[in-house]
Amino acid sequence: QVQLVESGGGLVQAGGSLRLACAASGSIVSVNAMGWYRQAPGKQRELVAVNTSDGSTNYAESVKGRFTISRDNAKNTVYLQMNSLKPEDTAVYYCYARRVWGGNYYAHWGQGTQVTVSS
Repeated sequence: QVQLVESGGGLVQAGGSLRLACAASGSIVSVNAMGWYRQAPGKQRELVAVNTSDGSTNYAESVKGRFTISRDNAKNTVYLQMNSLKPEDTAVYYCYARRVWGGNYYAHWGQGTQVTVSS
């Protein structure tokens, strides 16, 4: 199993910045991708940014140029730097880890952290 603990959410004005952090523990040696998803009220959970162990990174079109995902492997932590925040970025942000075991993929989620952007 993999445990994920997020931090860094909060309330910010439009145009401001926030940095989310997600610390992973447990069976992290088998994790080959980590990243962030978000879910706004009444909407489906959507990908924000994911970084894989081969170094590739995917961003949602809506956050490209504003958000940056990074990893500190020594701390088993993934970060999401969010700049130029917009009210439409308001959502619960979930840390995500994909674990590979026995040829199968397993998704693990953090508890979520609220990000609210006021206009």
